[in-house]
Amino acid sequence: MQRWFKNDLKNFRVSGIFELLTGYMDDGRIKVDPSRHRKATTYVDPCHYGRKSLKTFGHGYFEEPRAIIRKCAPNYVDLYPNRAEDHCCGAGGGAWAMPFKEERVFCGRFKARQIQNSGASLVVTSCHNCRDQIMKSLRKEYDLQVDVKYIWELVADSLVLPWTRGNG
Repeated sequence: MQRWFKNDLKNFRVSGIFELLTGYMDDGRIKVDPSRHRKATTYVDPCHYGRKSLKTFGHGYFEEPRAIIRKCAPNYVDLYPNRAEDHCCGAGGGAWAMPFKEERVFCGRFKARQIQNSGASLVVTSCHNCRDQIMKSLRKEYDLQVDVKYIWELVADSLVLPWTRGNG
């Protein structure tokens, strides 16, 4: 965007999902109740937000999603390996939409094993490919007994709404 819309960007602030959610939480614009998510919860580091952003922009989004998740689900456990060393779920780079299910599921075995070894029963991600791969393929193929949510779903499910605080 800076290449093509440099002058226009002076009038706008561009934010990613992590910056947006963190800002809303830190400013008190939204409040979350961490007691709503007591399950052991883990985060899948998506290739694009993590390794590709690190390589391309010099900053991988590793800590930001974890900070958001810990505010919503305090029983957080990390996958191993994680962050820049995390395994791809097998559906990245458009593989989810391609007709290579066997290959995709085979490559996803590493992610399934990571999730099983973590002991988590709730898996959170910010990537649609990761979510679909884990929820629609890996759970079935590797008998993963986990719920899967986008990070914004976790936040939405954790919201303390004004009318639930006894205001009527």
